[in-house]
Amino acid sequence: MTQENIESVLIEKRVFPPSDEFRSRARIASKKDYDKLRSDANKDHEAFWGELAKTEIDWHKPFTTTLDSSRAPHFAWFTDGELNVSYNCIDRHLKDKGDKTAIVFEGEKGDTRHLTYKELHQEVCRLANGLKAKGIANGDRVVIYMPMVPEAVIAMHACARIGAIHSVVFGGFSAESLKDRIEDAGAKAVITADGGTRGGKVVALKAACDEALDHGCKTIKTIIVLKRAGNAVNMKTGRDVWWSDAVKGQADTCDPVWNNAEHPLFLLYTSGSTGKPKGIQHCTGGYLLGTIMTMKWVFDIQDSDIFWCTADVGWVTGHSYVAYGPLAVGGTVLMYEGAPTVPDAGRFWDICERHKVTIFYTAPTAIRALMKMGEEYPNKYDLSSIRLLGTVGEPINPEAWMWYYQVIGKERCPIVDTWWQTETGAIMISPVPGAVDTKPGSCTLPLPGIAADVVDEEGNSIGTPDKGGYLVVKKPWPAMLRTIWNDDQRYIDTYWSKFNGRYYLAGDSARQDKDGYFWMMGRIDDVLNISGHRLGTMEVESALVAHERVAEAAVVGRPDDIKGEAIFAYVVIKGKRPVDGDAEALTRELREWVAKEIGPIAKPDDIRFSDNLPKTRSGKIMRRLLRVIARGEEITQDTSTLENEDIIKQLRGQA
Repeated sequence: MTQENIESVLIEKRVFPPSDEFRSRARIASKKDYDKLRSDANKDHEAFWGELAKTEIDWHKPFTTTLDSSRAPHFAWFTDGELNVSYNCIDRHLKDKGDKTAIVFEGEKGDTRHLTYKELHQEVCRLANGLKAKGIANGDRVVIYMPMVPEAVIAMHACARIGAIHSVVFGGFSAESLKDRIEDAGAKAVITADGGTRGGKVVALKAACDEALDHGCKTIKTIIVLKRAGNAVNMKTGRDVWWSDAVKGQADTCDPVWNNAEHPLFLLYTSGSTGKPKGIQHCTGGYLLGTIMTMKWVFDIQDSDIFWCTADVGWVTGHSYVAYGPLAVGGTVLMYEGAPTVPDAGRFWDICERHKVTIFYTAPTAIRALMKMGEEYPNKYDLSSIRLLGTVGEPINPEAWMWYYQVIGKERCPIVDTWWQTETGAIMISPVPGAVDTKPGSCTLPLPGIAADVVDEEGNSIGTPDKGGYLVVKKPWPAMLRTIWNDDQRYIDTYWSKFNGRYYLAGDSARQDKDGYFWMMGRIDDVLNISGHRLGTMEVESALVAHERVAEAAVVGRPDDIKGEAIFAYVVIKGKRPVDGDAEALTRELREWVAKEIGPIAKPDDIRFSDNLPKTRSGKIMRRLLRVIARGEEITQDTSTLENEDIIKQLRGQA
């Protein structure tokens, strides 16, 4: 049965053009130049990407075929070309930028390191040779389970250099999660550390590896262990080797393996609707091109920039905008191992001041958490080096956007609100900061060469401003995922079956306003059906957070006999959590506030206050868990990745 379009009830009218000062330095400095790029891409999609691939990538063997659609939806790009990603990110810069800093590192305890391109090249080559000595060859899978230290990036590039397919597992994942990913990938080796430091505590990574291998992972032959945290570990003779011993005596040069552009570069496991992780497979050539172009278009990267993406390399953001994109364009990237609130909520801003960060890219969850702590922390620091701000991971509500713009950017830094996914490989919809006016809460327009649209249940473009629907991509793009490892049917079913293979289904609901700007309204499975009205959860959350007492909110649906679904809101307020009569009074106030902001249809039926929301250690809200709690169901999913498992009692209303 055809469903009604998702209704949009939250309209934002503020517009912020880039300053003349920013435009004067920008790579794309006018709407006219930007429109020409998009027009060129629309005229000949294939030729547009082909020309960029020729000019932006160093090919060992040039390609002659740009796009092969013969096996759609298994699209292949630059199929007869050969290249190496590590070479493109490091070697090609050695002549002109060998002494330039590639990586600036700071640990939570304050230790710092600087690695030049020349030094990075030597470290990568030594480990690559060490991997080869352990029998790792082209096409083998290597799992990387590391803290956020330079060696994590070195390990990724060492694998890429010899053609091994890496699969980075976030260091906050449990032994069971690690085991599942090792076994699905069929990995031959794990690269890990004794431990990492976060929030003043040691995360025992090697111990988790041992636990995983005690219960399976029969394909693993080698574990390479970096000494980082200094915690005691068990080393199994014949299997385990210290990083320092693995690279000892190895040459500091290693010829790159030249692979076909479609050779898998990495697998990255992401959650699925079933709870079973799916191994997103990305290739070599198209993925590299996507990261290069978005570094230039979205981040306007300049040779003098210090680029800080706060994401861990265990997530796709850390792949594309820590390990690969910044280095592919010869930039300087900053890495920080630790929590944003150690020793206090000023840590991010302290780092920005001391290291003269110019581009700062973080998640809305981090922005809202730091916003809750107050302006006094960022106001202690000189943030004048920052020229561009970015957000990633989920839609940013207008209230947090304005705080970011005013308090951190001092109303002079454009904000690039980026929409993309693990599956897309690189940013898809985002302002080009020197050319596109921004609106708080909107990721604005698709990048050149990205054919995004909002369609109805039958796949027809909606066209009408502010009517929600399914976000789709209508043409293939180079950085797109190629399949799901070991489960190609799941790839087809998840991303292509909804519209019979015509479009890539993003899984998000969205709307476009009268200017064509995209507004994300939440995941399709987070759309609420209230008395026949389909509302995006993001809009209700934004309305709640616009209240002066609310720091953060997450909204889910629960079954309701009368309305079909009821709105259940979890709310974190600024200051002490209200209880008893105070909680009842604030609940009434917030319900009326939402009714005023959006309309009576959007009033939350339930509001539960807690000190925090259930987040993974990467800052992602575990919405499936919130839905289970709202429905009063038993929690059966793994909660070991939660930053704070004790929060579950509060969410259940038991504390």
